Amino acid sequence: MGKRQEKEKKVAEIKDDLSRAKIVVLTDFRGLNVAQMNSLRRILRQDGVKYQVVKNTLTKIAADEVGLDDLKIHLEGPMGIAYGFEDPMAPVKALVKFAKENDKVFSLKGGVFENKILNEGNLKQLADLPPREVLLARVLGGMQAPLSAFANVLQANLRNFAYVLQAIHDQKN
Repeated sequence: MGKRQEKEKKVAEIKDDLSRAKIVVLTDFRGLNVAQMNSLRRILRQDGVKYQVVKNTLTKIAADEVGLDDLKIHLEGPMGIAYGFEDPMAPVKALVKFAKENDKVFSLKGGVFENKILNEGNLKQLADLPPREVLLARVLGGMQAPLSAFANVLQANLRNFAYVLQAIHDQKN
């Protein structure tokens, strides 16, 4: 296989990953040593996240082909890409935590979530969100509160009606 064919194959792989991933996070790993890089990959692998070091030129071509032209602003310098295929929050939370622990040598550049380009600040905001289950519980709790209040109001009216009937009954006897 020639160099051109290898590059085309790599572009096709990046393009496939970009289009299938629920979230993509771009990182600058310039200062990481081998042990730190292995630690990062191990952490991400546990969360089902694919992490790879890529060439910017090939990534730019792939981003163009899947309609993520705006991603190019983050494609400078040595870069690693984390792809979240299952849980979109897993890579963000893991990478933000790793960046805090290794802030001198590792940083987040940006990313893509639901075809929207994110900057480092957006990624940190996503990482601060509670887990999906907690958010769903809050929504359900918010929906349940008015219903239970309504049920209590109805019960109070029925209870008051029963008291009135009892009082009338007591008066007549």
